Amino acid sequence: MGQVNPYFNRELSWLTFNYRVLQEAEDKQVPLYERIKFLAIYSSNLDEFFRVRVASLQNLLKFSKARIHKQLDFDPKDIMSAVQQDVIRQHYEFERIFKETILPELQANHIILYHEEEPAKAHLKEMTHFFKSKILSYLQPIFISGSGKNVPFMQNDALYFAISLRRKHNLDGKEEKIIAYLNIPSQPLGRFVKLSSMKGNKYFVFIEDIIRQNLATIFPGYEALGCYSIKMTRNGDLSIEDEYSGDLVRKIKEQLKKRHAGEPTRFQYEDIMPPEMLEFLTRRFQLEPEDMAPGGRYHNLDDLMQLPNPLSPKLEYTPLPAISKSALEESESIFEAISRQDHILHFPYHSYDYVLRFFNEAAIDPCVREIKVTFYRIASNSLIANALITAARNGKKVIVFVEVKARFDEANNLRWAEEMESAGIHIMYSIPGLKVHAKIALIQRTSSKGKLQNFAYLGTGNFNERTAGIYADHGLLTAHKGIAGELQQVFNHLVNKKSAMRFRHLLVAQFNMQDRFLVLLNREKNAAKKEKSAKIIIKINNLEDRVMIDELYEASKAGVQIELIVRGICCLIPGIAGISENIRVTRIVDRFLEHARVFWFYNNGKDEIYLSSADWMKRNLYKRIEVAFPVYNESIKVELRQMLALQLEDSVKGRHLDSKHNNLSIEVSKKNKPIQSQIDTYNWLKAREERIQEQVAGEDVIVTS
Repeated sequence: MGQVNPYFNRELSWLTFNYRVLQEAEDKQVPLYERIKFLAIYSSNLDEFFRVRVASLQNLLKFSKARIHKQLDFDPKDIMSAVQQDVIRQHYEFERIFKETILPELQANHIILYHEEEPAKAHLKEMTHFFKSKILSYLQPIFISGSGKNVPFMQNDALYFAISLRRKHNLDGKEEKIIAYLNIPSQPLGRFVKLSSMKGNKYFVFIEDIIRQNLATIFPGYEALGCYSIKMTRNGDLSIEDEYSGDLVRKIKEQLKKRHAGEPTRFQYEDIMPPEMLEFLTRRFQLEPEDMAPGGRYHNLDDLMQLPNPLSPKLEYTPLPAISKSALEESESIFEAISRQDHILHFPYHSYDYVLRFFNEAAIDPCVREIKVTFYRIASNSLIANALITAARNGKKVIVFVEVKARFDEANNLRWAEEMESAGIHIMYSIPGLKVHAKIALIQRTSSKGKLQNFAYLGTGNFNERTAGIYADHGLLTAHKGIAGELQQVFNHLVNKKSAMRFRHLLVAQFNMQDRFLVLLNREKNAAKKEKSAKIIIKINNLEDRVMIDELYEASKAGVQIELIVRGICCLIPGIAGISENIRVTRIVDRFLEHARVFWFYNNGKDEIYLSSADWMKRNLYKRIEVAFPVYNESIKVELRQMLALQLEDSVKGRHLDSKHNNLSIEVSKKNKPIQSQIDTYNWLKAREERIQEQVAGEDVIVTS
């Protein structure tokens, strides 16, 4: 047998990414309230991880070992144990950062968030008033019997107290402890309550601490012996078998109603809870040992995103005004501008208004005949969907593919699909067994000469104006006949389910994407074997597919210099002698979420660049419709090369992954200026646009350097 290549476990790799997010909360170069947001993001990420990935591991544990070992090369029990150890270690790191760094810095800025300590007497009165006037009517105290068939129910990711009680006056003289659980109404009332200012300080308190102060009112006739925070996380994956015929929309709606009642995947409890009480709750809630997760006094700290900043905009990032694109600004019609040349948009550095203009102009342009779009995650108040509704009402043919299996966005996508359908838009829903993850749009327009012309938008990120402000993505506007023509084939496949398609320009998952990427990798590998220059730069969110990892290992062995920029999961292990010593992995976590996928191949000096919606994961390559698209315009290539170069040189927010997936800081010599790729990218693009505007003022020039 040949050598088995090494891989890093997917779940453990993801935890190293989330730990990198946590590290940002401790970086004192980051404004205080942005660091608080990183704590919130870390907490939110971890909740979803338990709802989906840990739920999957727990499902595997239900199978027999013999059956598992035939299918997997890891023991789910071992991985589950390692996950729990990592999560507990990171939890205490989170607590340390919050208590020892964040809270003192808030106090230094005259913002006091009460945290375990006794509030001032004046504030106790305010808290009691707030409790009686706002909170009390929302509370639902439930007593838990020591036995019985009915299992107490806790809502997914909701906050509760577990309370140990004793009757003050027991008629039979016996001391009987009673356990109750109590909901914390943070959803309707908010997690943080503002109190009156004192001595120049602004005060806030967790809503649950107000409830703690008033337990005697909730349980008259009882003495509270102990009150502990608890939380249940439940399996959030929808169980939908869509490989067969049936009403998929109906099935999803039915499953959405059941999502809140999924199997437990994590039971968080305050780590000072007495063992006998924990044992009682474990038994009554029918929990397994692997469900148990010790924590602190406060759960659901993704709510820190809601913590008011009374000094705003101080203690926050300085806004970066959107960079204009003069070539689009100065054209009366965006279609005229696209007819002249391709245009690249780099979000959030460029305004997303150009994408909105693309659709808004199409909606009222009498020359536009047809609009086709794919939606994966739609904004809750989508301006693009509204533009499409306008287009349909103006008599244009509008076809929209809505992916109703986009996890945790199913309900919002269904709502928009129904609204668009009622406006006369032809809605297509999910393909059985596949998700459509491509971010593409095609507009058919009659030119002034009466000829039909296609205008395309292809992106690495969703058609979502909200996330476009915080996700770093690319979008290409083009009238290239080859690209637009092949995009028409993709839409024809979505509409008619035709499988026979050939592509020269686009790489489409399910058809030619993986094969073409393998060709491009092999070309660099063969060049290296001939002692020619060979280099690959790949930027993706996640790298998990072993076929592609093995090819990267083979290319490294041949001498290809490989730079990977991987934000999240990376199952490839870099820096192993004889296997991956020519591979370096960089991870960037900064104010914007790096979401773009970029593939650069040296190609003997005639570089090829593709942008894509697809990561190199099994789900993207084998279970989704994805589109990667080429960049032919040399001016655009210059921009992408510069952005990649800055990211690879990022010594401020970049980290190198070692063979154990530690996030290693990048050292920079005193002679070199530190590079922060997102800020330096913004400044470079801004300066480049200013140069273009100066040149265009004198003559029409296409800048290529």
